[in-house]
Amino acid sequence: MEPARLSGDAPNILIVLLDDVGFGLSDTVGGEVHTPAFSRVAKAGIRYNCFHTTSICSPTRAALLTGRNHHRVHSGTIAERAVDWDGYTGVIGKDTATIAEVLRHYGYTTSAFGKWHNTPANQTTAMGPFDRWPTGHGFDYFYGFVAGETSQWEPRLYENTTPVEPPHDESYHLSEDLADKAIGWLRQHEAFSPNAPFLMYWASGAAHGPHHIFKDWADKYKGKFDDGWDAYRERVFARQKEHGWIPADAELTPRADTMQGWEDIPEEQRPFQRRLMEIFAGFLEHVDAQVDRLLDEVDRLGKADNTIVLYIFGDNGSSAEGQRGSISELLAQNGIPNTIEQQMDALERLGGLDVLGSPKTDNMYHAGWAWAGNTPFHHTKLVASHFGGTRNPMAISWPKRIKPDEAMRGQFHHVNDIVPTLYEVIGITAPEVVDGHDQKPLDGVSLAYTFGAADAPTRKNVQYFENNASRGIYSDGWYACAFGPFVPWDTPSTAERLRNWDAATEPWELYNIDEDFSQARDLSSRHPEKLEEMKALFKDVSRDNLVWPIGAGLWLRIHPEDRIASPYRRWRFDQSTVRMPEFNAPGLGRQSSRVEIEAEFPDKASGVLYALGGFSGGLTLFMDRGELVYEYNMLILDRFQARSSAPIAGGKHRIIVETRFESAQPMAPAHVTLTVDGAAVAEVAVAQTVPAAFTASETFGVGVDLGSPVSPDYFDRRPFHFEGRIERMDVEILEN
Repeated sequence: MEPARLSGDAPNILIVLLDDVGFGLSDTVGGEVHTPAFSRVAKAGIRYNCFHTTSICSPTRAALLTGRNHHRVHSGTIAERAVDWDGYTGVIGKDTATIAEVLRHYGYTTSAFGKWHNTPANQTTAMGPFDRWPTGHGFDYFYGFVAGETSQWEPRLYENTTPVEPPHDESYHLSEDLADKAIGWLRQHEAFSPNAPFLMYWASGAAHGPHHIFKDWADKYKGKFDDGWDAYRERVFARQKEHGWIPADAELTPRADTMQGWEDIPEEQRPFQRRLMEIFAGFLEHVDAQVDRLLDEVDRLGKADNTIVLYIFGDNGSSAEGQRGSISELLAQNGIPNTIEQQMDALERLGGLDVLGSPKTDNMYHAGWAWAGNTPFHHTKLVASHFGGTRNPMAISWPKRIKPDEAMRGQFHHVNDIVPTLYEVIGITAPEVVDGHDQKPLDGVSLAYTFGAADAPTRKNVQYFENNASRGIYSDGWYACAFGPFVPWDTPSTAERLRNWDAATEPWELYNIDEDFSQARDLSSRHPEKLEEMKALFKDVSRDNLVWPIGAGLWLRIHPEDRIASPYRRWRFDQSTVRMPEFNAPGLGRQSSRVEIEAEFPDKASGVLYALGGFSGGLTLFMDRGELVYEYNMLILDRFQARSSAPIAGGKHRIIVETRFESAQPMAPAHVTLTVDGAAVAEVAVAQTVPAAFTASETFGVGVDLGSPVSPDYFDRRPFHFEGRIERMDVEILEN
């Protein structure tokens, strides 16, 4: 008989976490996107308007799951931007166990669905190691993706640690798939372990870019945003007060000088900008509808009464990474300058506005919409100094223990407070040792005291924030902050600003947020002594939490050559090589290289010889009815193609692709030559290259292009298996 380690009424736990959605979006709060599931949880329980995240993906998730500050668990930046400073390695230590690792020992069954983004980027291959995957961090079952984002149409999924290929089916969407799998898991739990409580972490990829959704969902919002983001903020701000989500004396903060206003958008570009927001809104409503399905299943199984639901509406504020509106959002991640005219020209080649939201674009809206989505606060995701990046609405329901209450919970709290809250309501203490590893203390403070006391004074005395050198410190109602050198809505200019940035002399701001909900009134000049006190506190707290050096998360934005990459310079592949993540694959698109293939194929053969990336960016070598074709897809904006002038006869052949970059500088031009059996058959000059990564989750494969296809030439034939046999493929990285 299993020993009883819990009280008989230990609650089930459902944590819902959305991605890249801000304070001013949900109609629950006063926004203009319909979110009935979020309203359902709020009406059944209680709501919070001073809950905070870290302003960025992986760090928020690490803090949420461990109950510690993000740098203390070595997650000061996203997994793909990890560097060697202690607070930024991207490796959650076994001395900071997740809640799943702990609750498994108490008899909970545990599952995670959706976005993970806390596995080191160089540990996501079929060879592991798997101890930093969800199943290595305490989750009995995982279904989702391990990268920071993925296509909603052709996602790069895993079931536990096994790759899964979604169907090429026009009715498929990832958010629905995640709900289906979670509902299936709940039914299995009821069948096989009905007496055990469950922990489910459901963290959809929505509404992170790319914004992918069915046309009919986007069309629900047709015309609703025609007057632009400035007007949207005014409307939402008024409703937030009417709904009681912000105080009556709160002030609406102004737009940053560096961000475009709606009046700055030329009339011919406005249909593009409007449609991007309509698609985002449909995407967000759609994922909330999947949460509603999940809540229905909990209710159908008779579990709702003793299930605590924590619906966290965003892992940070809305994202400005779409810059001035984008059909290829990795342009911003790579810091590649471009114009809206270039974007719209490329979109026209693909089919115009109707293509937005489809598998042929990786679209994200203008940063102005992100700013509007964070009403009433300053700024956006990636800004840790101001609440537009860090303040997210939250609702909690638990019918057995929490009485529905419309009174707002305004206590200052943080995502690291969730784990201690759950430990308290379950009735356990944070363990000192887990699986033989001594544990660091929790940084979070339980907010369970707020369940029955809306006006109780906050028990959170101090909390720091830092991301990309944007930083802040809260203490007993006061908040001090510095914006930093990174402007999320203008990433290509970061390197220039960093040249003149000095963390020691950068100006700070000071706010009394007990009296100024939205950080509207900077008091730094009126209370210089208080500001110096707060700056000293930040220095002490940040040093203790492994934050130093300030700005370490920016390193790869100015030194992309130091990105996580394979340590190898030579590889031998064959057709068994598929689903190799880009961060582990040869750097064929950004380094000089020589690829040699020995293959046998019939006359007029077709199919992919190798491919890296996807439709939003990548490179591919393929046969097309006997012709040999190389294509470099420069993030949709440009495509550079070499094609043999005549078909290659069937038989055994030696194919060589040699790529020479003009220099080691980021975005340097390259020249690609194709030879077959020693004779040159085609060449192409690639005018501009991608410095960091084509995609966040697409992969490298031999003999097939799984996932999103790199080239439109075989889009309708994907995954375009090679009609021959590849005996070997040797890759060598060359010196420039």
